[in-house]
Amino acid sequence: MHSWYVAVNGQQQGPFDQQQIQQGFKTGQYTLNTLVWRDGLGDWTAIAQIPELQHHSAAMVPPPPTSSSGMQAHEIDYEIFGSEMQFVEIELDPQESAVAEAGAMMYMSNAIQMETVFGDGSHASERGGFMDKMLGAGKRLITGESLFTTVFTFMGQGKGKVAFASPYPGKIIPLDLKDYGGKLICQKDAFLCAAKGVSLGVAFQQKIGTALFGGEGFVMQKLEGNGLTFVHAGGTIVEKELAAGETLRVDTGCLVALTQTVEYNIEFVGGVKSAIFGGEGFFFATLTGPGHVWLQSLPFSRLAGKIHAAAPQNNAGFSTQGEGSVLGEIGNLFQK
Repeated sequence: MHSWYVAVNGQQQGPFDQQQIQQGFKTGQYTLNTLVWRDGLGDWTAIAQIPELQHHSAAMVPPPPTSSSGMQAHEIDYEIFGSEMQFVEIELDPQESAVAEAGAMMYMSNAIQMETVFGDGSHASERGGFMDKMLGAGKRLITGESLFTTVFTFMGQGKGKVAFASPYPGKIIPLDLKDYGGKLICQKDAFLCAAKGVSLGVAFQQKIGTALFGGEGFVMQKLEGNGLTFVHAGGTIVEKELAAGETLRVDTGCLVALTQTVEYNIEFVGGVKSAIFGGEGFFFATLTGPGHVWLQSLPFSRLAGKIHAAAPQNNAGFSTQGEGSVLGEIGNLFQK
């Protein structure tokens, strides 16, 4: 029996036996693209390329998920530019489409046709009747998104390009839903764009405490399908792989996304003094594995709070002097 090592987020884990790797497939921790190594292999190799694991992976891994209409999402290529204020450029083949939030587009090729649609732009909402479209639009409204999305389709020859920009400083995370069992749960305003065929739905919080105090309200976004989707978050992005039973406690606003196997709950900070004077709020989120979670260092609510606190109050207008002026308020005496 060989001892296997697994590469997760650039870090080596193991040794594991074959049964433990099977369990990782069952929980969604590993995919066919996960890199493994054992004695006798020259280099780290994807599980899909190892015959002795393919039989088990075929038995354990569900077939590639499809959209709610049974159709495959469009396959798109992309490149992400920038550091703090990023944008993603998507390359489309003829008749391929990308779906994005209204107002997210930065630029596009001449032969790309832009169409605003009612709902999330997925195959299901496009082919469904009036009630299906109303349901899809209602889901988007509940999660804080616009009733409309924009579909960008390349109608020319060769390759077309369309780019979508971040709404505030942070990072764009490319996520292939095939690698996460066809479904991800994320914060309400995280979705930026996706390949056509990805469905945007609602994930209701089943526990009343989580719904009321979780910082994300009663609902979060549910991304389903088998294609690429792009999620935006503030500041620096941290990815954590949680083992079965492993728990991570985070600020409620710092949670960006999690796989469907992660249990999400809310826990009271503890002492009254810590809750009132600690500056971290009364509650934090507890995330229990197995599964994958994404965290952000700068929630938009925190950024907005800092901007509001620094803004001129009482309609006093903007100051004409720098914050570091040695004159301070005395400088106002010389203003007309």
